[in-house]
Amino acid sequence: MTTSRVSPWILLLLAAWTARAGEPAPADAPAPPAAVSPQQLADAVDEAHAVLWSKFIGDDGLIRDFVGELPTPEDCEQGRPNAIGWWSPIENGPMFTGTYLVAICERARRSGEPADREQALRLAKGLLACASVSDVPGFIARGMGTDGKCHYPMGSQDQTHPWFYGLHAYATSGIPDANERTVVVVKMKEVAGALEAADWKCPCDGAFAGESRGDFKLFRHHGAVMYLFILRAMYDVTGDRIWFERYRKAMSERSNKTGATRLEICASGYPYDHEQIKNIDRALLWIYVSSQGALARLADWETDGDVHARFRAGLAVNARGALAVIDAYKTFDNDDTKIFGHARWREGYPAWFPQKTQADAEKMASRGDRAILGERKSYEAGRMRHPLAAAAIIAMAGYRDGFEPVRQAICHYDYARLNMAELFFAECAYYALPAE
Repeated sequence: MTTSRVSPWILLLLAAWTARAGEPAPADAPAPPAAVSPQQLADAVDEAHAVLWSKFIGDDGLIRDFVGELPTPEDCEQGRPNAIGWWSPIENGPMFTGTYLVAICERARRSGEPADREQALRLAKGLLACASVSDVPGFIARGMGTDGKCHYPMGSQDQTHPWFYGLHAYATSGIPDANERTVVVVKMKEVAGALEAADWKCPCDGAFAGESRGDFKLFRHHGAVMYLFILRAMYDVTGDRIWFERYRKAMSERSNKTGATRLEICASGYPYDHEQIKNIDRALLWIYVSSQGALARLADWETDGDVHARFRAGLAVNARGALAVIDAYKTFDNDDTKIFGHARWREGYPAWFPQKTQADAEKMASRGDRAILGERKSYEAGRMRHPLAAAAIIAMAGYRDGFEPVRQAICHYDYARLNMAELFFAECAYYALPAE
């Protein structure tokens, strides 16, 4: 693709991104909160970091969704609490760990501390294990149970892309030695090659072997970003031109439904997905954090002026949407006492039945006993997970209009009282901000 003149609509969009900076507030506007000091921000991030590592990261190097009993081999084989692994402590191992590993690599770069480098290595080993516990090529397990090997039979693109996103950051960070880097790149090549052979559908294993769950070639914003990122990242770590050629080809492919190319979908931001994924603005920004980081990386790589501008346009759209909802952090009461019953997941999903299909598994996942599960998970999801994900999306875009709300959100929480590991988004946001 040759360099071309940046289209006027993109220039207008980018101009709108920065136009508000420095505008005076209306006379009747409420006074903004006091600015967060660098020390306050650093202290809040250190607290989040300490809580995450002491409470949510297992011996296997993977982030667990919450503190609770791990599934046994029998649980994974039978599909308890369900065959997808939703609502279990190992639901989102590679999704969370891969996204977080990027932040830890940046933490290690800034600090130069051996302890931070060791933490990055531990996370990377956890991700490698997720791609090594199955004999199905290209399968990325959500996490492992009590024996360190057992796992649920279904992954997804939301688990697989962050696996690449995190390992790419690690492989290019300077942290691993030559041998360690080779191990990482070889595994990335193995998984990417298997996905290419499977037409970029994420394979299942176990009782669902031969099926897939997740398709990178679907024309959605975060899917388009994920697919393009993996292709371009594989070129970055291997130097094999075939990956770059696939990246360029995939960028210009068009949706049969809308006629939009993947590049145009990237520029449209997550609003493009509203028809397919409901409630993004109110509840689901968290699934876009790794793709926002990947989009920023794509923009950094791109030397074609028009393509670069379109990637930046998508980042800006996403950041503005996130800024519109980040203030939800203000509604979180650190003294709230709602019950987090999801830690009792065996009791919370008592109506088990054998699941022969993926639809069965989704049905099983919907059968929770609300009296046991309580309300705290939804409280943290809406008032902590969502605004901290918004903070990360704003910071990853370099959207300076939102930097102070990002800092305010990070400093709002008493992290020691949280039940959900998504507090790690605070570090993702902080390490995406420019270093103080």
